[in-house]
Amino acid sequence: MVDNSKTKSKKTLQEKLADRKYKSPGRFVTFLYNTIGSAVLLPQYAPHITKKADIRDREGACFLIWNHLSRLDHLYTMKAAYPDRYNMVAGYNEFFRSHLHLVFKLNQILPKKIFTNDRCGLKAMNSIIKQGGIVTFSPEGMSSIYGTNQPVVPGSGHFLKHYGIPVYCMNFRGQYLTSTKHYLECRKGRTEAELFLLFTPQQLKEMTADEIQDKLNETFRHDDYEWGQKNRIKWNMHGRSAEHLDEICYVCPRCGGDLTMKAEGSKIRCTKCGNGAVVNDYYEFETFDDTCVFPVSPVKWVEQERVRIIKEIREDQNYSFTEEVDIGYLPPYKYVPKKYTSMPCGKGKITFDHKGIHFDGEKLGESWRFDLDYSVIYSLIIMTSTAQFSLYVNNQFYDFKPARRSVGKMLLITEEMHRYHYNTWKNFPWNDWMYEGMQLGIDRPENKAG
Repeated sequence: MVDNSKTKSKKTLQEKLADRKYKSPGRFVTFLYNTIGSAVLLPQYAPHITKKADIRDREGACFLIWNHLSRLDHLYTMKAAYPDRYNMVAGYNEFFRSHLHLVFKLNQILPKKIFTNDRCGLKAMNSIIKQGGIVTFSPEGMSSIYGTNQPVVPGSGHFLKHYGIPVYCMNFRGQYLTSTKHYLECRKGRTEAELFLLFTPQQLKEMTADEIQDKLNETFRHDDYEWGQKNRIKWNMHGRSAEHLDEICYVCPRCGGDLTMKAEGSKIRCTKCGNGAVVNDYYEFETFDDTCVFPVSPVKWVEQERVRIIKEIREDQNYSFTEEVDIGYLPPYKYVPKKYTSMPCGKGKITFDHKGIHFDGEKLGESWRFDLDYSVIYSLIIMTSTAQFSLYVNNQFYDFKPARRSVGKMLLITEEMHRYHYNTWKNFPWNDWMYEGMQLGIDRPENKAG
């Protein structure tokens, strides 16, 4: 018979992380990180880095922020900041992956539960600032899903104003196209990065939190596909330029078929009407023939899908979308094996409707269900790729992998349900055309009066 008493008294990996104290990483670790990054990893992405400011000119603590185009962005921030040592913020679940946990500990990476009021994460950042260090993070919360910037996390302006320390910024170009969110294969083309001082302490003092928030969104405004096509950046696609593109581009632009697109190799086509195209080395659609209809880029395609969702949920108060999903969790005493973000623990059905997100199924051999309101969930967490999404339920991390390539649709439903009912995580002003003549959450007269 197994004695579980020792296991029960032993601290879980999650408890150990919560107890961890942080300091600036060691100089040798930073030297090694910079050497490997500069000599081995970064060159394959043809980087062009420009510095309009020097982080070493500051006195005391500062922030280094960036528009989060890809999972490779840390290589550029490292290059720009070196030889200064910094503490980067990373997604909470990444600390429990077997191939990352030691690297994260050596580099003193700070954990943050994405899209949550995570006190432990804020405490970790606060400790580094009090030590006069550099905290590096992306106000968007996670890397780009479509190749464009996402609205920064609500409260980012208030956060920066509260600390009132210099805010340095890196603007990236091309990093998303080196490794898209729907297909993680690395592709070489050309990438750019520019370091500059975005806010001085005096500017933060004089600006309102909303003004800071707006400035962040405007500074990060970017479309990687548009940039790449305009500058005729050619990418080494390895014959897989369209692979898994149907995870985000799921509605046929010609017949309107829902989840009818199929993307494999360099081709994407509609299984319902045959509308199809080849994605060339410039991320452009080359249609099969003159009858085929395609937007100029995946970004414009997703915009069409978003407008469709916006209209559908307003026209149908009984709107509902259900998918079968496998779920994963973070084991309490074992690290997650390499290439996985969680360990399988169950399955069930997840439903998105006007009342929220609902799950009904099983977890670890027992029945499990939950309901989440859009007041607390404004977007799905896409940690690695659009093959799955994540949520925090009762402050615990879970992955959800649907049977179909439908994450892109569920993501748009979640975001637009939130905006329809609450709208605390607003879309950009330059996207107001999508909502013309439509009411938005807390902007509704009845909600303002309340």
